[in-house]
Amino acid sequence: MDGLDGVGEVSVVGPGEGEKFLLGTTQLRILEDGSTTGHRLGLGETILAPHTDGPPQHRHAQHDEGFYVVSGTVRFTVGEKVYDAVAGTLVMIPPGAPHTFANPTDQPAVMLCTFTPDLYVQYFRDLRDMIAGGQGLTPEATVRVMSRYATVPATDYAARTEE
Repeated sequence: MDGLDGVGEVSVVGPGEGEKFLLGTTQLRILEDGSTTGHRLGLGETILAPHTDGPPQHRHAQHDEGFYVVSGTVRFTVGEKVYDAVAGTLVMIPPGAPHTFANPTDQPAVMLCTFTPDLYVQYFRDLRDMIAGGQGLTPEATVRVMSRYATVPATDYAARTEE
């Protein structure tokens, strides 16, 4: 406690701080892992290298996911719809909505990502540990890790995610 009559510690994560790791060509920085928010919210910064494909199109059963594009352009595929989200765009994905994202451009793209509740933060840590253990970041391996977090491939759209 910080002395504010029952209010927990305030979390301040400065530039360059936070839990950082590389997942293939994607850099991730965990800014809030849920420990400050009672697990109601997780927050991460994602940097997609140019020409980076995202995960296989998938659905989350137990959390919302939000993406705020800070810089660059991110292509979101939601079912059969494709959105090119430029800096300043917010994309909110409710549970059950099939989605994926990619950076099809020649420039890096930066997103601020929310996970409510924080369930999916551990997914990224599991991918990091999988890679550190020598396993490749393949679509099949990614789907296996996703399954631990109430997330399944959107197989009805899997063949149509490339636009």
